[in-house]
Amino acid sequence: MIIISSLLSPELREAITAKSCMTSPIIKTASLSDEAAISAVVILAFGTDPAARWALPDPKKYLMHFPSFVKAFGGKAFAHESAYYVDGYAGVALWLPPDVRPDEDAMNALMQLTSPQMQKDGPAVFEQMARNHPKEPHWFLPFIAVDPFHQGKGYGSALMKHALVPCDRDRTLAYLESSNPKNIPLYERHGFELLGTIQVGTSPPIFPMLRKPRR
Repeated sequence: MIIISSLLSPELREAITAKSCMTSPIIKTASLSDEAAISAVVILAFGTDPAARWALPDPKKYLMHFPSFVKAFGGKAFAHESAYYVDGYAGVALWLPPDVRPDEDAMNALMQLTSPQMQKDGPAVFEQMARNHPKEPHWFLPFIAVDPFHQGKGYGSALMKHALVPCDRDRTLAYLESSNPKNIPLYERHGFELLGTIQVGTSPPIFPMLRKPRR
């Protein structure tokens, strides 16, 4: 084994060691007392997100105002026990159950804090997003995020698997809008299908994705 290991690249040896040392992540349901910690992970993870930084390109304004976007877009998950975190907030996910929607009034009020480009093209983007939402009851994923320090350890997949169990059990659709094309393969591995592309004016592309329940 030592001889074989010596023939491997350092990167491959590191990947094999990390995989052998990993245990199944422990996923917990969050309460309101976890909201600040979970919001912090989303803020860190979305610091390079194309859509988030299109809306708030100034770093100071991003750090100041993006927490309010997180609360408006996904904050209702805490009241419905559909906010999750894994291994001491290494990764988090905010899901909204069927018939629960983001706080649209708060989202509209926050528009005045965004970039001129977002204020101009954002309403049309939101309109297209609304058109792509399934008409049938469905779970909606506003945010899934992994602390950049912990990325590449399988936390995103673990969070996704955990949340999709009730979708399959109850035969319910799941829907999300990927604001980063790099994440599309992850979602596809978990059964999501790309519906198209949302793009208006200066906005980066956003990718609506739908998952049908698995038997």
